[in-house]
Amino acid sequence: MKNLLPAFFLLMISCTSGCSGIFFFPQKQHLQTPEQLGLEYEDIFFTSADETRVHGWWLQAKAPLRGTIYFLHGNAENISTHIHNVAWLPARGYQVFLIDYRGFGLSGGKATLPGALQDIQAGFEYLLTRTDSREKPLYLLGQSLGASMAIYFAATDPLAKQYLNAVISDAAFPRYSDMARHVSGQSWLTWPLQYPVSWSMIKGYDPVDHVADIAPLPLLLIHSQDDRIVPHAFNDELLQAAIVPKNFFETRGPHTATFSNAQNRDYFLDYLARTRK
Repeated sequence: MKNLLPAFFLLMISCTSGCSGIFFFPQKQHLQTPEQLGLEYEDIFFTSADETRVHGWWLQAKAPLRGTIYFLHGNAENISTHIHNVAWLPARGYQVFLIDYRGFGLSGGKATLPGALQDIQAGFEYLLTRTDSREKPLYLLGQSLGASMAIYFAATDPLAKQYLNAVISDAAFPRYSDMARHVSGQSWLTWPLQYPVSWSMIKGYDPVDHVADIAPLPLLLIHSQDDRIVPHAFNDELLQAAIVPKNFFETRGPHTATFSNAQNRDYFLDYLARTRK
């Protein structure tokens, strides 16, 4: 998640029960393309369940294909600013499919949590139509808000349970109300809003209530000791609620900076290799 601004809380005050759009800070303009990073790619468009047009990038593997990564980014900007988290994977033999939820980048519609989850499901269904993704192992990787949505999706979608080899969650939070309360407690201006804000959060999608249902799929939870956006302690509740097969990888450094570290990349690749069927 981005370091949320006071405008976040002005939106929160106006929210009615079940609000979710305040978790999204989309940007329409792309700041770079995969080609500028030396990557071969395809522009992909598909339609979500409610006919919203959704855009993504398919990054082609440079080395002999080892598998496919379905990547879900965090709450702000768009895939052009999150691509650096996965741009290194094609050279290591993994093709990557990354999408912009509705309201982000070239995707249509307005960002909401239920809508984003529809987009994630539709993107996964598109992914399964490709023979190059069905022939090799398939992994779901989410970061921050994307990690929290990934947990819910993997736990509740029958196709995800059937076709995924593993789920990797980087810096997820257990409850939307917890995240809203934590952020509003960071400033004396918004401190009194902690509980009203948390009570207004959408219900039914909290990762902690669903993470156990990911099993028997392998689950890797990643979280940094130094994360100031999504506190490290939030991971403890998710780890306790998850059931085996589960692993935890503790890192150091800022929020969602996991793959800027070569040792973290090596651990991640080793985990993928260990969870191939």
